[in-house]
Amino acid sequence: MGRKSSTKGKEKRLKRKEEQQRILLAMTVVDKANKLTDPLEPFPVFRKYDKNGLEAELYMKRATDLEELTKSWIFSLTKRNMQIKYEQCSWGWNDAKKMEELFDEAAWYLVAQSADKTLLGFSHFRFDIDEGLEVLYCYELQLEPAVQRKGLGKFMMQILELVAFKNNMKKVVLTILKNNHYSKFFRALNYVVDESSPVDHHEETLPYEILSKVNIRLQTPVTNNADNRKLNSHNGHCCSSHHFHHVSS
Repeated sequence: MGRKSSTKGKEKRLKRKEEQQRILLAMTVVDKANKLTDPLEPFPVFRKYDKNGLEAELYMKRATDLEELTKSWIFSLTKRNMQIKYEQCSWGWNDAKKMEELFDEAAWYLVAQSADKTLLGFSHFRFDIDEGLEVLYCYELQLEPAVQRKGLGKFMMQILELVAFKNNMKKVVLTILKNNHYSKFFRALNYVVDESSPVDHHEETLPYEILSKVNIRLQTPVTNNADNRKLNSHNGHCCSSHHFHHVSS
């Protein structure tokens, strides 16, 4: 009996060590991505959009490097597009909390503007560790109503995927409210319900779900048991901060 216990103990320690090494490697990948000056630099063709009668210029910056006028517009557009949806579910809307989330020092922005510098849309994203994996987590994709349904949203998501996979992120991940009818947009782009997405149960129906697209080149099997799913519905990024709500396509 003692021998079997010793063997099991060694196996547990080995698995724990392997997991720690994997997390350290993931953190190294994320740290490297966060040290980039301009993640869009390798993709000069994607700095301009010209389709469906819409022309736009795109750039990437850290939240800490954005101009104050741009920050004010980002908050205003998010509030205009999303406040009602927040208030229609259990999350509710809070100006201060949303400001804190939008302009956290870890936040990155992909911004689209016209040739005369009129701001058209943005994506707030982060290079982060989620469920133990290195990911690009897309918090927001917001477009001005006048430029919606012109393909710009799809173009911006393609940029995020290019940046994510170029920098060895395992997935692009996002959280979307179930009352947001634009969720079908992501399914059209081959996003699927992520293994970490919590499951509704008889005591609680959750207002959101988590979608993702994996980096096929780096795809590895990931197991999430039912207990983890239940835990994820109450803890971690999903409920408290990782709120992605697409409003345009």
